[in-house]
Order: sequence, then structure tokens, then C-alpha cells
Amino acid sequence: MNTRSGLHGATLTSEEVGAFVERIVTCSIEGTSDPTPVCIWGIHGIGKTALVEAIARRNGWRFAYAAPAQFEEMGDLHGLPVIENGSTHFAPPDWVPTEPGPGILLLDDFNRADDRILRGLMQLLQRNELVSWALPDDWHIVTTANPEGHDYSVTPLDDAMLTRMLHVSMEFDPKAWARWAVGAGVDERGVAFVLTYPEIVTGRRTTPRSLTQFFGQIADLDDLAAERAHVHALALSALDEETAAAFLSYVRDGVPTLITPAQILDGHIAETSARLADLAEDETGRRLDRLNAVITRLTIEVGREAFVPTDDQARRLVAFLCHDSLPNDLRLMAHRKLLVDASPQLAAALRDPVLSAMALDAL
Repeated sequence: MNTRSGLHGATLTSEEVGAFVERIVTCSIEGTSDPTPVCIWGIHGIGKTALVEAIARRNGWRFAYAAPAQFEEMGDLHGLPVIENGSTHFAPPDWVPTEPGPGILLLDDFNRADDRILRGLMQLLQRNELVSWALPDDWHIVTTANPEGHDYSVTPLDDAMLTRMLHVSMEFDPKAWARWAVGAGVDERGVAFVLTYPEIVTGRRTTPRSLTQFFGQIADLDDLAAERAHVHALALSALDEETAAAFLSYVRDGVPTLITPAQILDGHIAETSARLADLAEDETGRRLDRLNAVITRLTIEVGREAFVPTDDQARRLVAFLCHDSLPNDLRLMAHRKLLVDASPQLAAALRDPVLSAMALDAL
């Protein structure tokens, strides 16, 4: 455990945490390991809950949700006693799954529950059952938790509780978030902002969750500069003051006009070239933040499994990657990333001799 951060296990990006959890559950389903619960630690708003739901959805597994912090008494956990044929039985709570798996039971914000409730959950974590009911076959428990030792209202977990679970900690990674955001339809201006200023996603109120909420509120505003006062009010309603100020500066700077992947792939090469040259430098000097944001968004779009470029798109992509304004390290990064995810058509285009020579020069 990192005692300073209050986290447990390896610290990974959301994509790495997803792969970790998916592997643990899959091995249990296939019978190659015991069904050990997994606890995902991380700060608020980082996407832990949404990640677990996405894992279940992607694999076609059932999904059930419970928030133990809402349990006020043991009956919320065990269910209520009923008498049948002269014997007392328990009627399980309605959050308990009843159909066979594979499935994931998410115990969300696990360590915000009262200590008595947590003690009552210990048998469930160890045996997938309580004295009153049992999980159906092939159901697997995943919990989420906020760090201990911070300003969170959490109940410390003792060693007996901790050793019933496997632990992993989730950190924010702007590129992983951007890949999710593009697929989720988040406003592209917001995606560009996070990629340009990833250091701002560290505040008490500024989290991936609150940023996504804010970007949803400005999605219908075509001209952010013209609506600056309204944008500022919306930003302050969801984000830290420092982040709100940074976004207004971003709007004044004209960064929302960053070149989009669609413009690179489908626009005129000469126009794209001129815009890239303008973006690459301003009165403050070389704008590597802008170039990195453009490259990241491009590799996300082109790296999609379903993307197969036309001949014209491949030609425009190569021309963009060969542009003099791109530093060699960014060019090499993009070239390598695209080759990993490339369709056969894209891989053939990326073997362009001029582009390959420029990428080799960066080694």
C-alpha cells in the first residue's frame, strides 16, 4: 500500500485496470482461478463505476449494482425473515441477483458504508454468500473505494477485510480518457482542452466526471467566445476556479479551432498544412501542447478497428505526418502508434519511404 496516497495495489490507467479486472473475472468463469473479489481504488469522479459497467456490457455479462453506504441496518444486507411451512427463511433484498451468471455484482463506494455493514459483508467477500442467501453461479464481486487518509468520509478497512480482495488503484490518463470520450460523443472542443492541458484534471471539483458534465452543457454553444460569460458561469458550476479560468483562456486563445482528424483526412492538403504551421507557433513560442493534442486525437480516430482509409485519406494522412512543423519525436510516436493499430490499407500507406525515413531519423 502507498500509505501517503491511501491507495492499494498497482497504480494503473483506466484501460489497464479494465484489462486487470476482466482477466480476473474471465479466469474465474473459466475455472482456472477462484472467484476472488477485486477492489478498485481511486479518487472521486475518475470513472471507476462506469468502467465496471462497461466491462460487463462489453463481455455480455449480467450486471447488478448496490451501494452499501445506503444500507442503514443489517436487514438491508441479509433481507427480511419470512415464515414458510413453519420455518424461518430470509427474503433476499431486491438488489441481489437471482439468475445464473456470468455476471458482476458491483458494490460501489464500498468503504463509505458503516463499519457494521462492512463487517456483515466479510462472509460475502470470502464465500460469495451470506447466512441468508448466496450469489448464483458465476457471479463475481467487484468493489470500488476512495482513498483512506484524505478528506473522504470513509471507513478504514482492516487487514482481515483487505485480504479478502485483490486490489488495484486507478489513475487518470488523458489519452485513455480521450479514447473513451471520442467514443462517447463528448464535445470535441472539450477533448482537445483536456489533451492540451492534462494537468488541470487534478482538482477537488475538477474530475473526469465533472469535466464531462461541463462539456455536455456547452455542446450546443457554437461560438464559445461569443457566449463567454455563460460559459464561465457553467464552468464555475462544475469545476474548480483554476480550471474555469484555464478554459476561458483556452477559448480566448482560439484553441477550439485545433485541426480535427476529419479535416486532416478529408480536407485540402494545402489548407491543412497552413493551419498546422499557424498552430505550431504563436507569440509565446513553439506550441507542443497543441501539436500533441492534434496528434493524439488523430491516432485515436485512425486507430479505431473499423477505420479503413480511402486512397485519398491515406495520402492526406502521410502528407500531414511529413509536415515540417511536427517535431520528430511526435512524428515517431504517431507512426508507431498507428502501425500497431493499423488496418492492412493503413499499414501500406505508413510504409511511405519519405515518412519512414523521417520516423527513423527520430530514433
